[in-house]
Amino acid sequence: MPSKNNKREPDISRRQFLLKTAATCGLAATAGVWGYVFYSKEPVRKSTGRILTFKDYRTEEKTVYPKLAVVHGLNAEKMVRAAIEKIGGMGRFVSPGDRVLLKPNAAWDRQPEQAANTSPAVVSAVVKLCLEARASEVWVTDIPVNDPYRCFARSGIEDAVKRAGGKIRLTTENDFVLTDLRGESLKVWPVSAFYHQADKLINLPVVKHHSLSKCTMAMKNLYGSLGGQRNRLHQDINSSIADLASAIRPTLTVMDATRVLKRNGPTGGNLSDVSIENTVIAGVDMVAIESYGLRFLDLKVGDIPFILMAEKKGIGISDWKSLNVAEISV
Repeated sequence: MPSKNNKREPDISRRQFLLKTAATCGLAATAGVWGYVFYSKEPVRKSTGRILTFKDYRTEEKTVYPKLAVVHGLNAEKMVRAAIEKIGGMGRFVSPGDRVLLKPNAAWDRQPEQAANTSPAVVSAVVKLCLEARASEVWVTDIPVNDPYRCFARSGIEDAVKRAGGKIRLTTENDFVLTDLRGESLKVWPVSAFYHQADKLINLPVVKHHSLSKCTMAMKNLYGSLGGQRNRLHQDINSSIADLASAIRPTLTVMDATRVLKRNGPTGGNLSDVSIENTVIAGVDMVAIESYGLRFLDLKVGDIPFILMAEKKGIGISDWKSLNVAEISV
């Protein structure tokens, strides 16, 4: 499929990257850490080091603003700007000097047209807004399922972030720290250290079908903070998603529904599975945002156990219609 992002893979391939890292590890114990951090058979090992917890990235609640902003249009940057302006502007969420971490879905070796990853235009717009709010640095990270270099390059996110003034941060074996998620299913888990180094966290999910959880949006996007053998979480996926949403409370969520992968998610691949919806949703309530997004996948709240579990944990409100919602077109 022709695409401006369908360019040659970067000079260092995933295989070369792994070989290089293994060579530098040297000691067997260090090599063991490599396997553990990424896809070991054990999600948690005992550690004599300090176990961290997530900070609460949220800012002070402002009841004067709408809880959700839903914006329709044809220009992603205009939609993102309008949505965030409606809920108080980026200055409400980012203070001068803040180090801001953006978490898009960049898990798959797919082009933007295939809607498996967050739109690069949406990511770029948020980077620009953070810098305009005088953030000191804006980092963009994910722990992809496919080769990370190809995912960031072919998704278009790498170029978009660099052009906007942000930095791509790829997580290596030295960038994980054990973190207590304090959940029912999720306990201590290796987490990208970038989450502990940032002052603010902005969640940038894309609306997609998921073969196991039925959908992946705001809450499941946070899976990309974890190392270890994440497919183990699928054994109790609803509890895992709710635990993750309870442990990680982003400053802001901006959800991409410009292109929606309605079938064969989360990887997709066929343009026939993609619906053009030209919508961006922004707010601080991940449960409400998730519940609104179900309409694009022909689902209801009752179809998705983890939404109700998250609501029970006090993370947000599933009845988004009961909230103050601003819906506009630009």
